[in-house]
Amino acid sequence: MAGVVPPETAKAAAAAPAAEQAAPEKVDYLNLPCPIPYEEIHREAMMSLKPDLFEGFRFDFTKGLNPQFALSHSVSMGVAEIPSQSSETIKIPTAQYEFGVNFMDPKLMLFGRLLTDGRLNARAKWDLTDNFSFKANGLLTSEPHMSHGMFNFDYKGSDYRAQFQAGSGALFGANYIQSVTPHFSLGGEVFWAGQHRKSGIGYAARFSTDKMVATGQVASTGMVALSYVQKVSEKVSLATDFMYNYMSRDATASVGYDYLLRQSRLRGKIDSNGCVAAFLEERLNMGLNFILSAELDHKKKDYKFGFGLTVGQ
Repeated sequence: MAGVVPPETAKAAAAAPAAEQAAPEKVDYLNLPCPIPYEEIHREAMMSLKPDLFEGFRFDFTKGLNPQFALSHSVSMGVAEIPSQSSETIKIPTAQYEFGVNFMDPKLMLFGRLLTDGRLNARAKWDLTDNFSFKANGLLTSEPHMSHGMFNFDYKGSDYRAQFQAGSGALFGANYIQSVTPHFSLGGEVFWAGQHRKSGIGYAARFSTDKMVATGQVASTGMVALSYVQKVSEKVSLATDFMYNYMSRDATASVGYDYLLRQSRLRGKIDSNGCVAAFLEERLNMGLNFILSAELDHKKKDYKFGFGLTVGQ
């Protein structure tokens, strides 16, 4: 009889671990995670709803000369859209070649692109320390008033990020984002465009878990942007976004999907303007990918189809 446990005692012992599991996890507000950059708060929705759609044919080839240095060649044949007074879009055939140089180092990354029409595009990212980095990008072209440059100074704290921007045309901006809880972050931005004598302020919020991401952004320019991404499984994600401009009263909503297969990735969307798009990336072999792109705008009666190959890493 001494080894028999009374029923009340057994129930209490069994309920103790369950009570411990049900207890809410204590949040350490002094050790919050670092949020993603302010300009990337819609990152998951953009990846699903804004694939790199194109029309015509595209061929991209990248050759690595050593672990840091690589050359790239890109050929595209498609159409250029010409503005017209009618509702139909005027298209003319066009083709171009792009030569690129890439340098990637743990602390320094340099990218350059030269096109046959004379445009030169360059980007650079330099990690000065573990927390402070410098980014720059510029475009040189023969077209008047089209060349520009932008410089970004980023600082990454333990639970926040800050950025200062300076660009051509007397453009200055700054943004800051702070983790409030392990899953919730808030941020804000200000900018001044001296060439156009315009200024603005904006706010953003982001809530993320292992299964979903919800974001919201509003700016004094009239822009309101909402997005939501639900991770259905390890291979399937559903996304939706809503864009509204309370100055022009224009609103657009879209829903899309992102499906990862063993050898391919399929993304697609449909929006409130009647535009349907799909983008397929198929890996044929190691370093060889086949691309299919399609966009159907039923409202404008504009249909775009494209296919391409990507060779190299």
